[in-house]
Amino acid sequence: MGAREVDLPDVVPGSGLPERVTIWEVGARDGLQNESAVVPVGVKLEFLDRMADAGSTVLEATSFVHPKWVPQLADAEELLAGLEKRPGVTYPVLVPNERGLDRALAAGVREIAIFASATETFANRNLNRTLDEQFAMFDPVVARARAEGLAVRGYVSMCFGDPWEGPVAREQVVVVGERLLDMGCSQLSLGDTIGVATPGQVKALLAAFDSVEPLAVHFHDTYGQALANTYAALECGVTTVDASAGGLGGCPYAESATGNLATEDLVWMLDGLGIAHGVDLDKLADTSKWMAGVLGRPSPSNVVRALRG
Repeated sequence: MGAREVDLPDVVPGSGLPERVTIWEVGARDGLQNESAVVPVGVKLEFLDRMADAGSTVLEATSFVHPKWVPQLADAEELLAGLEKRPGVTYPVLVPNERGLDRALAAGVREIAIFASATETFANRNLNRTLDEQFAMFDPVVARARAEGLAVRGYVSMCFGDPWEGPVAREQVVVVGERLLDMGCSQLSLGDTIGVATPGQVKALLAAFDSVEPLAVHFHDTYGQALANTYAALECGVTTVDASAGGLGGCPYAESATGNLATEDLVWMLDGLGIAHGVDLDKLADTSKWMAGVLGRPSPSNVVRALRG
């Protein structure tokens, strides 16, 4: 069955929802970092270019983590050197430490993200630090980045459940998040790294923060709850949602973490709610279908499968 024109959902606006949502596209970084085989840099560049052409305004491009730990992103410098940046599009990168920041600054990066943990066990497994020690590692990174005029996002992983520790106390997540904000992060992305959250849990965590203004959400779809959880976050006033084209992704340090919320599935829901976002679903679905072909497996996105077979 060949490609067909995109169907459009009937638009019925929801009550009390944002008028516009920023989609923080993580496919090129969080999506491809979990591939068993290294994706050629030329494919990554085409992916980013196609996503920009589809209307994405935030494209998290890569990570400056040590190549030993994530060899799939060892080409970060080469990728950024070959990237044809589009006006109005930002290309943040993940940096784990000061060495990563040095590399990012040398590459001309203007927006970075750091990746913290809400739990002791994952901080140790992912960062080789205790929960408290991670802040000592991040503090000089954030201070130097802000002094250089860079925007800094703080990811907080394992916000809803941890495969080693179980359910995570909301108060613990808030403490970690507030410390990152006090450090100088301008935005927090609250991650359901293993996809166990439910909408009530999402609302309770967001309510535990003093304000939702600096908060974004990052859901994985392990139990099929990513869209429901996103809707719950929108009801709470969140206006930035992380998503990955075609539902790519996972986490190399948490085996139970499956793919991210698919950008197409998010766009379909936002379109049906009349919420502006700027992404062309037709071009987006074409891009994810193409990438699925490159990777040699079907896209897990329901919308991609419905529209592109």
